[in-house]
Amino acid sequence: MEGDSKEMTSEDLSPDIAQAVARMRSKVGARRELNKLPELLWEGETCEMVMRGTYGGGNGILVLTNQRIMFLKEGIVNSKSEDFPLKNVSSIQFKKGMILGSITIFASGNKADIGNVDKVNGQDVVDVVRPGFRQSSVHR
Repeated sequence: MEGDSKEMTSEDLSPDIAQAVARMRSKVGARRELNKLPELLWEGETCEMVMRGTYGGGNGILVLTNQRIMFLKEGIVNSKSEDFPLKNVSSIQFKKGMILGSITIFASGNKADIGNVDKVNGQDVVDVVRPGFRQSSVHR
């Protein structure tokens, strides 16, 4: 499909999303999700970090905003998004592998494992979210 080959540019995105995308270490296979992301942000919500990952058997992107952690998978036939409001996150863990890592989020009695995330980007997300448990340094 010709429309699928469109390369997203930073001019197509809001400044916060463009900055988060610029910090992504790998953007391969994330174009559909990045195109959908602006529609899913709430009013006043800003994107802080974005990275590729897998969750629930699908490849997509993990997004950290000033209000929540969201996983977005946008396929040809179906799409899926799940979010974890930061005010409901009770714990977050990061595990490094040889090449990639995984993030485990505990929120409202549920557990979510996001795998195949970049080690640097994944550690950055955990480092930003964790201080929010002790103080309100993460915007809630």
